[in-house]
Amino acid sequence: MQVRDGSLQVLLWERAQEPDVHRWALPGGMLRLDEDIEHSIRRQLKEKVDVRQLAHVEQLAVFSAPDRVPGPRLVASAFLGLVPSDNDPEVPPDTRWHPVDDLPTTAFDHESIVRRAQHRLRSKLSYTNIGFALAPPAFTMSELREIYSAALGYSVSSTNLQRVLSRRGLLEPTGETTKPGRAGGRPAALFHFTVRGMQVTDEFAVLRPPAAKTR
Repeated sequence: MQVRDGSLQVLLWERAQEPDVHRWALPGGMLRLDEDIEHSIRRQLKEKVDVRQLAHVEQLAVFSAPDRVPGPRLVASAFLGLVPSDNDPEVPPDTRWHPVDDLPTTAFDHESIVRRAQHRLRSKLSYTNIGFALAPPAFTMSELREIYSAALGYSVSSTNLQRVLSRRGLLEPTGETTKPGRAGGRPAALFHFTVRGMQVTDEFAVLRPPAAKTR
């Protein structure tokens, strides 16, 4: 998954053969005898859709419904993989990024897998530093706010986001600023995550959407 063009998106490839020909599927394949599952995931992303810049990978769930695919029974171990927003992987012609909130018709149970991944990411944005895997190495608070808003599905405040992440020791200024634009104005401060590796920071925290205003 990656935040692109203001939305959380997932990489899917169009199946060229039955079953579910021309439907969109998550990249995946069989586990080799000489590799573990995470190595297999990274290998297949490189081979099938040329994605090499994963900032974070974690096991999502096992999908084992007897009828999840036609024919011989297949059990799938799904993973959540995150690509920073400043990376733009070159993908094959049969592969595209799709907004998670506007998915095409998917193969098998892959929409359920995408929804599970979306829910996992939104949950972890509340109580971990997983935002580092969606953000570039250095960013303005406005840019980070856009990333969090896209991933969470609702608008967040730059000020509140900076206060929460700084209080947890996850965010600090780089000491640098952006270059002034053509219209001038004050350059924005650049920040970075203090740790670029997943950590639980507040297991009881929950980022909630703003309450609806009552009339």
